[in-house]
Amino acid sequence: MRPTLIDDASSLTAWSGCAFVPTMGALHEGHASLIRSAARGGRPVVVSIFVNPTQFGPSEDFARYPRTLEADLATCAAAGAAAVFVPAVEAIYPRGIDAAREEAVNLPLPAVATQPRLEDACRPGHFAGVVQVVSKLFELVRPAVAHFGEKDWQQLRVISDMVEMHPTRFDGLRIVPEPTVREDNGLAMSSRNRYLEPSQIEAARGLSRALQVACAAQHPGTAEALMHGTLEEHGLEVQYAVVRSAQSLMPVQGFEVPTRGLIAAKLGNVRLIDTMALPVWR
Repeated sequence: MRPTLIDDASSLTAWSGCAFVPTMGALHEGHASLIRSAARGGRPVVVSIFVNPTQFGPSEDFARYPRTLEADLATCAAAGAAAVFVPAVEAIYPRGIDAAREEAVNLPLPAVATQPRLEDACRPGHFAGVVQVVSKLFELVRPAVAHFGEKDWQQLRVISDMVEMHPTRFDGLRIVPEPTVREDNGLAMSSRNRYLEPSQIEAARGLSRALQVACAAQHPGTAEALMHGTLEEHGLEVQYAVVRSAQSLMPVQGFEVPTRGLIAAKLGNVRLIDTMALPVWR
């Protein structure tokens, strides 16, 4: 059944207490898995589709980011969404984009958004935009739970810490992480994968291969060296390939605590990220 389409924020009051899956559209099987998982919780699922301008830098791909609303609505219906919220920019930023960008600059951010020097270093201002839009969506939708994929691990940690910083503001909201969904060849699903040429797919697999190689290492420094080597063998331009604390995303000295391998690399004009939990060695 086609989900209810909501474009007026005032209509969201009927969906308070829902399970929420915020997206920027261009939905793929990874998004569908989030919706299905949310639906299994027994609450009606609301999906938002909003390409947020304040989280894109000046040289990033906001203008060409894929917008596929009809296909997205079909994906939502098949996965079990009850409603899809497709707000206009004015509903999220009633004072306009310029004012919203100024507001984002001054937002208090959790440490995991500013200290790890990962996405925060590669994409200045990105997490300010993420915190800004996600907090506004949470306030409009008022969900009980919200589901996010683990592939954007730093984003997941930022949002989790943001909610913990403001428990009253978000009324006990629970953030549910969901495993990364991969293609049969290991490539993490992403809306940006559609930018890849068929001839680039094999090279793009270098990210997941690098993370798999890192799983065999018994020291973070060794794991990072193996990741860099694997990425370079696949012709990828490495922005970072690191082992970090799964919680704080800060450097670690060993594998005695939960860690993640985290990668960002470019293949031509396409920027790809991936992550994987690494084994704990005691």
